[in-house]
Amino acid sequence: MTTLLALDTATEACSVALLHDGRVLSHYEVIPRMHAQRLLPMIKDLLAEAGIALSALDAIAFGRGPGAFTGVRIAIGVVQGLAFALERPVLPVSTLAVLAQRALREQGATQVAAAIDARMDEVYWGCYREQHGEMRLQGLEAVLAPEQVSLPDAASADWLAAGTGWGSYGTRMPVKPLASPQVLLPHAQDLLALAGFAWARGEALPADQAQPVYLRDQVATPKVSA
Repeated sequence: MTTLLALDTATEACSVALLHDGRVLSHYEVIPRMHAQRLLPMIKDLLAEAGIALSALDAIAFGRGPGAFTGVRIAIGVVQGLAFALERPVLPVSTLAVLAQRALREQGATQVAAAIDARMDEVYWGCYREQHGEMRLQGLEAVLAPEQVSLPDAASADWLAAGTGWGSYGTRMPVKPLASPQVLLPHAQDLLALAGFAWARGEALPADQAQPVYLRDQVATPKVSA
């Protein structure tokens, strides 16, 4: 059976999850600025709990962003180091998609408008719809001013709002969700679920193709007023 490791450090949450012998194990902590110190120990503890070695892994999945620059880089550094050493492929997964998958798992939401606070008065935005248990992107992911977000064309009204972007900028967004926004953070358990679909489709990549997706070229430089 397939054995997959998933990890995510793209937001304030740090989490790891493991699929082995059809069983899912996960560790999840909200620890801002502690990801670098905690990620490898969390992986070690999870493997010990499952009673397996790193060499048992078939592939490693990770949150590829969008999200915090430093957090995304931490995940990619760890993934590349492990994948190169083990000669295993990687599975990049969108952080926004992970939020949508968590909303499906916890809320039963089949349509999710995911928004992560991107700072600089913007949000990372993506809309997802459930297809056979997998939240699939509708349209494009983007980084936008809150006033510029929109649902896909011909979208129905039953969309759930998820993510920190709603907590920061929800009152400025023209989109009106079905219920009160769920200010969720990504969880590696849901990343693992999405990675399983990608693995089944043969979408694993070589370790050197573990690259971040920031959606924004300008990561830390403030905007210049006209």
